[in-house]
Amino acid sequence: MRLFVGLVLPEPVRWQLGLLCTGLPGVRWVPPENFHLTLRFIGEVDGGTLDDVDAALAGIRARRFSLTLGGVGHFGSGQQVRALWAGVGREPALQHLRDKVESAVVRAGLPPEGKKFTPHVTLSFSKGAPLPKLQAFLAHHSLFRTAPFEVTHFTLFSSFLGHEHASYHAERSYELSRA
Repeated sequence: MRLFVGLVLPEPVRWQLGLLCTGLPGVRWVPPENFHLTLRFIGEVDGGTLDDVDAALAGIRARRFSLTLGGVGHFGSGQQVRALWAGVGREPALQHLRDKVESAVVRAGLPPEGKKFTPHVTLSFSKGAPLPKLQAFLAHHSLFRTAPFEVTHFTLFSSFLGHEHASYHAERSYELSRA
């Protein structure tokens, strides 16, 4: 089973992000129902590891917080752009939660992720978008912003790869405290 830990985005935020996903040839847009913010990619595990990860995540205690999405960018460079993304406003509570998730996953017996956390919401995967059109897309949406929204829980997802796109299933959600 392929797993990751992430944040579900509210419907109005997913709708706003969906409005960005047009007008750029050579990309494969992520369906709005799949928009999320990944806290930790876990990868393929067996049922026993799933139980260990679930138990470790259930022990996390953290407070609710607000997030704002803003701006757009990409991973890769030149003709090798791999993905387009919406940025996430700086929020220390998000980094705190991510650090707790990382510690829990390591306590469950998995290796550390080993790369810097760069919070983002993936909008598309590139199949070779023309550079001038890509630059125009990034410039046109550079001022994109959402209203702040409250993060009330985080979720352990399973992921199934399909022909067009992956499908995600929430295995378990973990509430964040109000105080």
